[in-house]
Amino acid sequence: MELATPTMSKRRDAYYWRLLATALSFALFGLSGLCLRLVILPLLSCLPGDAERQRLRARQTISRLSWLFIRFMARTGVLTYEVIGAEKLGRPGQMIIANHPSLIDVVFLIGLVRHTNCVVKQSLWQNPFTRGPVRAAEYISNNGSIDMLDAAAGALQDGQTLIVFPEGTRTTPGAAPAFHRGAAAIALRGARIITPVVIKVSPTTLTKAEPWYRIPRRRVHFSFHVGADIDPQSFAALGPTPRASRKLNDYLHHYFIKELASDERSNPRPAA
Repeated sequence: MELATPTMSKRRDAYYWRLLATALSFALFGLSGLCLRLVILPLLSCLPGDAERQRLRARQTISRLSWLFIRFMARTGVLTYEVIGAEKLGRPGQMIIANHPSLIDVVFLIGLVRHTNCVVKQSLWQNPFTRGPVRAAEYISNNGSIDMLDAAAGALQDGQTLIVFPEGTRTTPGAAPAFHRGAAAIALRGARIITPVVIKVSPTTLTKAEPWYRIPRRRVHFSFHVGADIDPQSFAALGPTPRASRKLNDYLHHYFIKELASDERSNPRPAA
């Protein structure tokens, strides 16, 4: 399945309009986070169901609102997007591994997968706009501890879908992604299947240490390409866990470097 936004007119591609629309988008994101924390999630917690059902409701609600947020940014001309292979996402025990070029690529992926779990950075647990949703959804804090690895592997063993960014932080513009071995270790311990998602952003935006108001001169295009599944057990058979983890991490690292360096013509922008 391929999802794409239509090409918009040059009038909607105007710099100052996009700057205003970007500001509105960030304001909407913050207000949505507060509304989730103070109103929507407390109301959902009053509905019948056990803890697992409550968690699923929270994740589905966050996913739907995330996708509405992406559609708002697309409709207002902030960005365009293309998703190839979305139907392969959201399977039980699936570990979705993606590079991390921009602040909002995680919002895209959570919006695409209605019931997913996600390893998120520790600071989101203290942020007043995000701490309510991430706690209600029981996302996993990327605090670098052994408990984090256990929780992530356990989620996969329970049949959850899990999104992981092996870089741990956003990619430095102009540099190749650097993968930490923790993602590979999680996959070997719990994943039934690994599915890579290669994310390209042109021109770059919302990179590390870049303020929201520093928008590019032209509209941003996000491209998500869901790759072929990878069987973690084929790497588990290579030897002891540390060796298997290193081999899997190297394979994923080289895979993403190769895909990100591929000719842009292999991943075209939507036609007018």
